Amino acid sequence: MPVDEDQASGDQVAPRTQRGMVAFTTTQWSVVLEAQGESPVAQEALENLCRTYWRPVYSFVRRQGLGPEEAEDVTQGFFAQLLERKRLSVVRKEKGRLRSFLLGALKYFMADERRRATAIKRGRGQRLIPLEELRADERIDMEPADPVTAEMIYERRWALTILEHVLSRLKDEYRAVGNAALFDSLKQLLPDEPGSPSQADIAAQLGMTENALRQAFYRFRQRYQSLLREEIAHTVATPGDIEDELRHLIAVIEA
Repeated sequence: MPVDEDQASGDQVAPRTQRGMVAFTTTQWSVVLEAQGESPVAQEALENLCRTYWRPVYSFVRRQGLGPEEAEDVTQGFFAQLLERKRLSVVRKEKGRLRSFLLGALKYFMADERRRATAIKRGRGQRLIPLEELRADERIDMEPADPVTAEMIYERRWALTILEHVLSRLKDEYRAVGNAALFDSLKQLLPDEPGSPSQADIAAQLGMTENALRQAFYRFRQRYQSLLREEIAHTVATPGDIEDELRHLIAVIEA
């Protein structure tokens, strides 16, 4: 999944929408931290974040040697406990990042379960997180078949989840105005897309001049970068964390 180096050096530090600047305090993770999970809005924000970012958690659990079904139970159990107990007081607001918080909380949860030596059942029957969306190829990717550490698998799945979500949102925007075909073509021009055709080839396919295609791709890339920052903003506590988290994401993807 592509991401550009120059995305980490932009001047924007807060999410934008097509209508302009959005107050950072409205992002999901900052809402959760400010309210410490006590308000309905914060609880809804936390549940939305969990539903979006469960794949890295499942990946980490699988790397511990658990089978698919047991890993699903552990993942569901972890999120059930997180949503029920709202154990967020351990997060320092000025350092709070959802990525780091989930990994730390997950390690504690699994260690605690091992200490008690009890089977994790609380997730059964409570399908809080849509694990059924896990594709067969994703299950294979998450198999513990190589020496990569669980933390590295978690980090990479985290980065890929963000980029996949950004592209999904961008595709929805293009589809909403009847430009789904244009999205599919422009997406091929992003970095690291395998077998990418040339701009001239795509322009010819779309019946556009190369100059018109360059302008369309410029707008596409600008919106992609804006959505990427907006998505990352939903997972950090302060605007100053966005650029650091973006640089971390780029480093993980390029590793």
